[in-house]
Amino acid sequence: MIVFFVAWLSTAIGLGFATLIVSGIKAQSFLSFIIAAAVLGLINAFIRPVLWFLTAPLSVVTFGLFALVINALMIMLAAALVPNFEVKSFGSAFLGAIIMAIIGVIGFISIPLLTGADINWYSYEIHTQSYSQ
Repeated sequence: MIVFFVAWLSTAIGLGFATLIVSGIKAQSFLSFIIAAAVLGLINAFIRPVLWFLTAPLSVVTFGLFALVINALMIMLAAALVPNFEVKSFGSAFLGAIIMAIIGVIGFISIPLLTGADINWYSYEIHTQSYSQ
């Protein structure tokens, strides 16, 4: 349960930074911002995986950069569904997707730290044996 909360929180924080930094993304009130973050979380949980599956070949060809386009489209969809939350253009949504991706990576890294999970660093070494005669 805490993993889902941390994932939603990183989405909300990323969206908050996007609304502060990108001039084309606006929330009229804090309530509309919270609703937009919740709707975006639901969109990311249900619609985005289907789109990622359908566009997997394009993502492979673009080395994963097409995922930012999908994320920008999800932000624009959330803006279309939530009143008092607006995204002016695709460019604004794309910049917001970049910001949210950076915050999402930070959230992904922090999940093991916040949940108390073990962090294991594995190293593999090649051992050679020499037999002397």
